[in-house]
Amino acid sequence: MSNRSYLAVILFGFLALVLSMAAFTVRETDLAIKFRFGEIVRADYGPGLHFMMPLVNNVRKFDRRILTEDYPAEQFLTSEGKILRINFFVKWRITDVSRYYTSTAGGSEDVANRRLGEIVKDGIKGVIAKRTIQQVVAAERTEFLSEVRKVAEGNVAGLGISLIDVRVKSIDLPEEVSESVFNRMQQDFARQAAQLRAEGSAVSEQTRAEADRQRTEILADAYRRAEIIRGEGDSAAADIYARAHSRNPDFFAFHRSMQAYRRSIGKEGDILVLAPDGEFFKYLKESGR
Repeated sequence: MSNRSYLAVILFGFLALVLSMAAFTVRETDLAIKFRFGEIVRADYGPGLHFMMPLVNNVRKFDRRILTEDYPAEQFLTSEGKILRINFFVKWRITDVSRYYTSTAGGSEDVANRRLGEIVKDGIKGVIAKRTIQQVVAAERTEFLSEVRKVAEGNVAGLGISLIDVRVKSIDLPEEVSESVFNRMQQDFARQAAQLRAEGSAVSEQTRAEADRQRTEILADAYRRAEIIRGEGDSAAADIYARAHSRNPDFFAFHRSMQAYRRSIGKEGDILVLAPDGEFFKYLKESGR
């Protein structure tokens, strides 16, 4: 290989090295800051390939995703001077990367977590100081933490971050008051349960009374309809019998007598006391002639 070829290879390698030092990639999950001799010159990079001047510029990247930090239990005073130990965690993310870098000693996540923790602790302290132990324990967590977030959000904006959420993991009561607080809560829950049972019993009685009323009305209406139908049937039967009797009175009388004989004569244990010359045995006498 000639000297010219060696020179071309060296030149190509140098250009490739310079190009690699001049290009950088920002991912969807990154925030990037470009510096010129330690001074921030740009911090609004979107995802993709970007360029800089080697040796003059350098780039720092930070995670733009939601971060979670868990804090150990801290002591807080209630309005009556009782101590509560509360363990909490926060979720946050960077919203202004330039401010975050300058306010956290060069973008230190540990510094950001420490300052954020102090801000949230101050918020919890202010909220708990206005409440009794009973109010803290029995209050809705969502309402309690929402107030903490309102207090803390204004202060964390100066760090270039956004407070996404604050959650309490545990609340430890002092031993001397824990039993009385839980007893009071138990009584409150028992009272609420009794009230709910009473309301449920009242609704049950009302429903049962309504059902009984409807049942009585339905039965009465059914009985009325049945009597009407029975009366109509009796009327139709009487009309049929009357028309049949008018057509052949002798046959009708004979048929009715045969039915009477069938229902009364030949029953075991029955005793008939009749006058021999009565009308009941009329057709029996005539058949014996």
